[in-house]
Amino acid sequence: MIADVLSDSTQRMTKAVEAAKDDFATVRTGRANPQMFAKILVSYYGTMTPLEQLASLQNPEARTLLITPYDKGALRDIEVAIRDTPNLGANVGNDGVIIRATLPELTADRRKEYVKIVRTKAEDAKISVRNLRRKAKDELDALKSDVGEDEVSRAEKELELITKSHVDSIDDALKRKESELLEI
Repeated sequence: MIADVLSDSTQRMTKAVEAAKDDFATVRTGRANPQMFAKILVSYYGTMTPLEQLASLQNPEARTLLITPYDKGALRDIEVAIRDTPNLGANVGNDGVIIRATLPELTADRRKEYVKIVRTKAEDAKISVRNLRRKAKDELDALKSDVGEDEVSRAEKELELITKSHVDSIDDALKRKESELLEI
């Protein structure tokens, strides 16, 4: 019973860390990254659809991304969605077949702004991990009458170690992303 609670919370915390890393990938560094564009939602026949489901994304140059729609009819909608995405600042143009998105050079102020965004995302991920810890702790407390206080106490200590390791993973990913952002 205790092992199930710990195993479940570990899996959920790992997913929260992975989600944070995915969020970090959507914040641009000096290079164009297909992951930055993958989560952009495009109105496709009245349904909001992620760009990665509507087009292939290629990165031929450092600051340029080529977007090739699977359906040429979606070309204009994709172009509008990219242009209207805040915090991206991409210059978008199409030739009737592909869309070319060029990212401007990052200024020092813009880099600092991105660092703030990444720190906010990291803090949200840490809050998520802590909420998972609280939920697991409540589940362990409910088991006190069945397994005893000593076993629950040991499990809570193990839960704290698991939580700390996941929070540390988020901090490490944050440090890597900050160094990427501040690198000129």
